[in-house]
Amino acid sequence: MPSVARRAAFAVVFLFAGISAVAQSRIIYSATADAHADIAQAIKTATAGHKHIILDFGGNWCGDCQVLDIYIHQQPNLSLLEDNYVLVHVDVGHYDKNLDLAAKYDIPLKRGVPALAVLDQHGRVLYTQKNGEFEAMRKMDPASVTEFLNQWKPKR
Repeated sequence: MPSVARRAAFAVVFLFAGISAVAQSRIIYSATADAHADIAQAIKTATAGHKHIILDFGGNWCGDCQVLDIYIHQQPNLSLLEDNYVLVHVDVGHYDKNLDLAAKYDIPLKRGVPALAVLDQHGRVLYTQKNGEFEAMRKMDPASVTEFLNQWKPKR
């Protein structure tokens, strides 16, 4: 009979495998989207709704990006996101797309993805992840996303 620790380890592996299988089938970053236009529209929407903007730089091939998206769309994160932010997914391809936007918003892609920037309702940068904070999202839990969303939401 396996030990409790061994059973727990197997459970973690199966849970992660389940998340990975679901994540790999999800398309988050559109290859045909015009990120420049999406950001311009997000600024209009954020201004009208007094919200901040989250720019999520990543790629569909990125497991950590997939996990971040899963966590963002779980409660309480989903409510925090909907009430306070306009989310824009910026496809970086295989580090060969939207590099001008990464530079504009001071996203150091060499640190990995996902990488987030938070803009105010007028499109001014409030925060940029410079140290790959969510690059190892698979090792983090949804509470880290909750903390991030609470930290950068607009003051009302």
